[in-house]
Amino acid sequence: MILSNPFFLLVLAVCIFVAVRVLLYKTGLVYIVKKWWRAVEDCFHVYQSFKVPEFNESMQENQLYCKVTVYLNSLTSIEDSDFTNLVTGKKPNEIVLQLDPNQTIEDDFLGAKLTWQSEASKGCSNNCRNLVLKVRKADKRRILRPYLQHIHVVADELDQPKRDLRLYMNVDDFPNARWRAVPFTHPSTLETIAMEADLKSKIKSDLDSFLKAKQYYNRLGRVWKRSFLLYGPSGTGKSSFVAAMANFLGYDVYDLDLSRVKDDSELKMLLLQTTSKSVILIEDLDRFFAEKSTAVSFSGISNFMDGLLNSCCAEERVMVFTMNSKDQVDPNFLRPGRIDVHIHFPLCDFTAFRNLATSYLGVKEHKLFPQVEEIFQSGSSLSPAEIGELMIANRNSPSRAIKSVITALQTDGDGRGAGKIGRPPRWFETGSRKSGGDESGEPVVLCGEGVNTVRDFRKLYGFLRMRGSKNSQSFDAGSERSAG
Repeated sequence: MILSNPFFLLVLAVCIFVAVRVLLYKTGLVYIVKKWWRAVEDCFHVYQSFKVPEFNESMQENQLYCKVTVYLNSLTSIEDSDFTNLVTGKKPNEIVLQLDPNQTIEDDFLGAKLTWQSEASKGCSNNCRNLVLKVRKADKRRILRPYLQHIHVVADELDQPKRDLRLYMNVDDFPNARWRAVPFTHPSTLETIAMEADLKSKIKSDLDSFLKAKQYYNRLGRVWKRSFLLYGPSGTGKSSFVAAMANFLGYDVYDLDLSRVKDDSELKMLLLQTTSKSVILIEDLDRFFAEKSTAVSFSGISNFMDGLLNSCCAEERVMVFTMNSKDQVDPNFLRPGRIDVHIHFPLCDFTAFRNLATSYLGVKEHKLFPQVEEIFQSGSSLSPAEIGELMIANRNSPSRAIKSVITALQTDGDGRGAGKIGRPPRWFETGSRKSGGDESGEPVVLCGEGVNTVRDFRKLYGFLRMRGSKNSQSFDAGSERSAG
């Protein structure tokens, strides 16, 4: 009688279903069943595989590989895959899942099932990897192109708000040189650079105009790029300015070390490996021309700047060259078309000193300022890095910091500012036309901050040797003189 009761049968069926479900999930049998079912299903379908390599034939990073990686790491199915990595995210206390080598991930798109697998790339000595897409041949024509477009859209949406900049450095990697990337976390910005508000506004305007000029450059038949020459003594902020520029534009930085480039052909290959939205930096170019310490020729550098190869590479790039002085450089190298903007980074004057005091010490006026101004007017000067480091070391006492600057100006700054007294502030020259300045035509940028770069730190302590009785009133943390 009980077995014939429909209500009892319904309850019994529900209990059996719950028991089977618990048994499957608690013991892991459900995953075994799914795996068997997938193997049986594969026997009735023909699949085609598509490989997405991490690098292309010229060892340039494959942007599709990056987008697919971002997309796959966002899938919920990654949680059900074996060997999933747990890594820290970009936010504090954030933990995210990440694709593991030899891991298989399933995805569904427009009713079709697709699988991705990470595998080691054969014949690559740098632990290169491939992502392999496996799709049914019956679904390939219908979903492949829309699926790849879908990956692009999703990856861009995920990556855009949190894209981290990267610093690329060229390394010797036999048989071909290539770029190696590290996170670019330099804190310098145009807001933290010590310069006048009007000057900062002009620089921002110039960079903003470049970002919006794609159609204008295309209409002119020119490559969408811009080139800057930053010149001035060491420690005046050229490297920090490059970092601030990259942070403002949101561009990666390619720091090209010419001493590691074996010939012009390798220089061309490195240029081909750069991507759009990047700043390409070559530092101390005047020293390279003077020493000729590498096999790269002047012609190779010139072609790197404006040759036909340049037009074949990715657009939306900024090329930056730094040097201490352009007096000994061939004028053909500096002509318009190769260098668009010349910016001079001078030693500090009193106006720049006041800006540094405001930024580093929070002081806009001080009783010692007239004495500092008198010393600057006598022809003494120091670099922004030197003055900035003294202020950092004595930041808890503005008076002691300013006294240490006075002592350094009197002992190490004698004559370093000679010939620049009374010269009004100017900006930069663009091509052959000046946007400001006197008849001398020497464009300047007022003391860009330069203490944040590694190279500047190696040159900070040459000015710290204090002499006489004033030594006890100034910086007491070091007295070692640097050759820089």
